[in-house]
Amino acid sequence: MALNIGDRIPEVLGKDQEGKEVKASDYQGRKFILYFYPKDNTPGCSAEACNFRDNFYELRHAGYEIVGVSVDDEKSHNKFIEKFELPFRLIADTDKVLVETFGLWAEKTLAGKKYMGTLRTTFLINEDGVITHIFTPKEIKAKEHAEQILEWLESLKK
Repeated sequence: MALNIGDRIPEVLGKDQEGKEVKASDYQGRKFILYFYPKDNTPGCSAEACNFRDNFYELRHAGYEIVGVSVDDEKSHNKFIEKFELPFRLIADTDKVLVETFGLWAEKTLAGKKYMGTLRTTFLINEDGVITHIFTPKEIKAKEHAEQILEWLESLKK
């Protein structure tokens, strides 16, 4: 099952880096960015997280909170947050429930080898927990993804 624009996201999203349950209702009345990435402390994922960090206040000013998701555990997320001084929550989807619900656990290929992994994808969620936009893996430029989102939001004003 994959979620699409117009779909409501699940109420329970998982547990964050502190082991606290993250729910869609935690963000009731606020918009947020739910971004899925393959793995903590890898070059592309670190660049993407740092780009969100560097544009954190601009995204907040645009009305968006940021929540990252990967299948890494809480300990890995804590190290990732500490290493890069990330000011946002990371969901530890170790049981892969969220990536599967969103349709992002898929076969990938690296250096000719096939494996299962998370497709880098970003969902913009409105104040009611409904998906309003999806940035697909082919669209996302990890080093400038926050700017891509800000540019897209700006284009809506025109």
